[in-house]
Amino acid sequence: MKKRGKKVLEEEETLCCCEYVNRLGERSHVAACCCDCEDLDDACDRFLKRESQKPESLSHVTAVFTDRIRVPWLWGGARKVELSVIPPLVLLPVLLHIAALHFLLGVVTLTALPGLVLWYYYFTHRKKGRTLFFLSLALFSLGYMYYLFLTEVLPRGDLGVMQPAVVTTGVILTLAALFHTKRDPGIVRPNLEDVHSTVTYHSPLAEIDSAVNGGKHDVTMTAANRTETTKHGEADLKESSRRNWCPACRVVRPPRAGHCRICGVCVRRLDHHCVWINSCVGLANHRSFLVTLVLFLSTSVYGISLVLRSVCPDQLLLTALLYCPGVYDQYSAALCFTCAWYSSLVTCGLLHLLLVQVINVSYNVTEREARLALREKTARSSYWGLVVDTGVYSRGFRGNWEEFMSMGEKLNPPTPLPTDLVVTLSWYLLHAAE
Repeated sequence: MKKRGKKVLEEEETLCCCEYVNRLGERSHVAACCCDCEDLDDACDRFLKRESQKPESLSHVTAVFTDRIRVPWLWGGARKVELSVIPPLVLLPVLLHIAALHFLLGVVTLTALPGLVLWYYYFTHRKKGRTLFFLSLALFSLGYMYYLFLTEVLPRGDLGVMQPAVVTTGVILTLAALFHTKRDPGIVRPNLEDVHSTVTYHSPLAEIDSAVNGGKHDVTMTAANRTETTKHGEADLKESSRRNWCPACRVVRPPRAGHCRICGVCVRRLDHHCVWINSCVGLANHRSFLVTLVLFLSTSVYGISLVLRSVCPDQLLLTALLYCPGVYDQYSAALCFTCAWYSSLVTCGLLHLLLVQVINVSYNVTEREARLALREKTARSSYWGLVVDTGVYSRGFRGNWEEFMSMGEKLNPPTPLPTDLVVTLSWYLLHAAE
């Protein structure tokens, strides 16, 4: 009844741009963000009195704080702001301007910044939680570098009309490719119209807790799932069907699909969960993901070259990046040089990611399959683990790339034969009895 009351309040009552419905279902205003915060008052009072805090005080204060940080919105009232978006917007400009003050400050800042990002990545990765920090950092880095290019490099008068036009086109194409990549990675969804049968098991399947639902598991078989399962033949079905049932999504996963614990969905041909786009990379968006990397790297390398030519015109690009005498004499030049170094660090990291992706596509292996194969010692690895060959799906270099370029066609498979259902259910019943 309480949830229903919240929905009625949101739908029936018109909210102005500064109003919102808080987590308790009450109508509130953005200007009242510091009012009636009993949890924060109690925590501050205990701190001043040197008393121990309640175990739930921090979580309550955080919940209230995140619920009240809103921005005015014209439609539907004020919108909630994700807290993980704010740190990159504040820290990146501050750290880059500090690094431009002196050479030693630049070395310390540009060395500590990647370390902080990696620490936060492993911290969030261990908790398997979603965060907009890395997507915000990527977008703001791209936007802020473009802003500094227009305000610091372009007014120096060393560039013509064509160079800024090329950089602007690269930024627009990168954002368009990123938007297309985030649309849908290829989530496995059961089609209720194609459901023909439901089988109830009274013995637990592998990797499923027998205490859940009294040891019973409902398996919904759809026409799409049966088609992709039977494509690889009976041998692949016998090896992988025990792990195909996902108890979280309640679907039968097709071959090479995997469950992402961060997104909470099953994705066809799951490669990995990319924190930089805050989404999974799978069958539907893997090609656009590579296109996004190529566009970003091309734009970044070209922009870095233009900045270095403007700041250090008498030196080669590589030597100018390593050493540019007199660059710290002017703050504007020092800021441009610092941004070039920051962009170079980001470019090197994404270049490694692109190299790994190209190698995996050439061997027809996903990042998820490579990690599992290395863990189980069933793959051949070389070049310090950079090249991983499982030998399961590889069709040769040309065949692997042809399959990769035509992956989108597998999202709409043809209608299966009726005998597919009989074969699949018979095999499941046989192994369930064992």
